[in-house]
Amino acid sequence: MSQKTGGTRAVVSTAVFAVGILALSACSGGGGGGDSADGRGDITIWYSNNESEVAWGKQMVEAWNADNPDEQISGQEIPAGTSSEEVIGAAITAGNAPCLIYNTAPAAVGQFEKQGGLVDLSSMDDGADYIEERSGDLAEQYQNTEGAYFQMPWKSNPVVIFYNKDMFTAAGLDAENPALSTYDDFLATSRTLVESGVAPNAILPAPTSEFFQTQFDFYPLYAAATGGTQIVEDGEATFADEAGYEVAEFWATMYEEGLSGREQAQGDAFADEDAAMAIVGPWAVSVYDSVNWGSVPVPTSEGISAEETWTFSDAKNVGLYSACDNQATAWDVLKFSTSEEQDGQLVELTGQMPLRENLQETYADYFEANPAYTAFGDQASRTVEVPPGPNTVQMLQAFRDAWSESVIFGEGDVRESLDAVATEVTEIAQQP
Repeated sequence: MSQKTGGTRAVVSTAVFAVGILALSACSGGGGGGDSADGRGDITIWYSNNESEVAWGKQMVEAWNADNPDEQISGQEIPAGTSSEEVIGAAITAGNAPCLIYNTAPAAVGQFEKQGGLVDLSSMDDGADYIEERSGDLAEQYQNTEGAYFQMPWKSNPVVIFYNKDMFTAAGLDAENPALSTYDDFLATSRTLVESGVAPNAILPAPTSEFFQTQFDFYPLYAAATGGTQIVEDGEATFADEAGYEVAEFWATMYEEGLSGREQAQGDAFADEDAAMAIVGPWAVSVYDSVNWGSVPVPTSEGISAEETWTFSDAKNVGLYSACDNQATAWDVLKFSTSEEQDGQLVELTGQMPLRENLQETYADYFEANPAYTAFGDQASRTVEVPPGPNTVQMLQAFRDAWSESVIFGEGDVRESLDAVATEVTEIAQQP
């Protein structure tokens, strides 16, 4: 969970984040005054330190300020720290969080809510209606367990498989229509890639223990296999089922046969040609501009069409923080910044997908001019988010620990491991 978005998934200390955010929960952040909900005036916002999102943020602030001289926005990059989540949690505790943060991770929202740091957007007169009109059915995934919105669904980076066409050709594989849609095909293609010597790894998801790494190996394939099931629903773990077993066994085979390495890459495995494939979002289009790449959806057991395939969202959202004294202005700014016009600026400047219904139709000119993003625009309507609640990080960490032991390092039975951790995750999910 790095501060930069759009694919810079830097490794941070999960222990530091998990322990730190739990410690912060003991101290409720100071909220705004009693009239904060109706307050109007100047506000401060934070946006990501990702270069393209800084550009988006600056133009959005300029556009608002030009038309609202009595309610000005002061915008800045989120302050440096171990992770964005640590910085935000500390600001909540200190009572000095800005009004809006355009870098709020869904996995942390439940904990920020528990700290008292977030405003329920559903409490706004048009809050739920605005969110659901903009994002459609996908909005439901961003509700808390009581159905309230403590985050604005903002943008996603739906993940797919990128593959190096030159490596596929060198291995004697069809680079235009690669056999990657089923687990069996993916395994066979991976064996050919490694045995031919074109790359030491067919694909190299990070084999490290951070809780969020699950979102880039197990979760996309489970979403695809189940047609969009979250790994926890209604307080119960879902993944100890046949679909979950098959996904885990697929990845266990990749590791056991040496098709995916058990050591973390020192750089970017795909760019450095240490791997012929990668699981990436639309940020990769500009990052890998020197690679002759193609893309396909993540595989499933039997293979399904791209139009039916679900995946992980890799979203970042916007929070309205309770320390804000001018929440009425902040809500208006939040709506302005997620309007059709500003969402258009977002996709133009960042290549990330607004969590907006009818995305491709709304920005047809953009996708026509930028065909590399078309598949992502379509995929954005079928994405799955992390489960809600104050214990999301702990649930994901428990899963990751079990996954690392049984799937990556081959210690113990995969199915038994998923059964055991499903019980643990359910217990965590049901804790207050």
